[in-house]
Amino acid sequence: MNISMGAKNKKRVVLPSRPDPPTVEQILEDINRAFSNDPVFNVLEDGNQDTKRGSSDNEAETKYLQSRRYLEMNERLQEVRGELVQQREELWVAKEQLEKSVAGVKGRAL
Repeated sequence: MNISMGAKNKKRVVLPSRPDPPTVEQILEDINRAFSNDPVFNVLEDGNQDTKRGSSDNEAETKYLQSRRYLEMNERLQEVRGELVQQREELWVAKEQLEKSVAGVKGRAL
């Protein structure tokens, strides 16, 4: 029994493609539909415990800080996304080199 035959018969798993990131309009729609007790807003408020609630000035300040934190996190996500795209490209190059090496080894073995 040839062990390598089993490896050749394995089916290759095809992963679904990554969905497109949401548009600004979709993000704003989600934010507008969120409930006031949404955990995301609670986490942002916990990070800004020094802001006081009650007056409209403090509410505006809290919303401003939440918006600013959101924009900072969004910017960081975009940076990380770019890094991931670069790493994906590097992995594709490594995969191609590995496939060539495997083909070369198989060619020598025959």
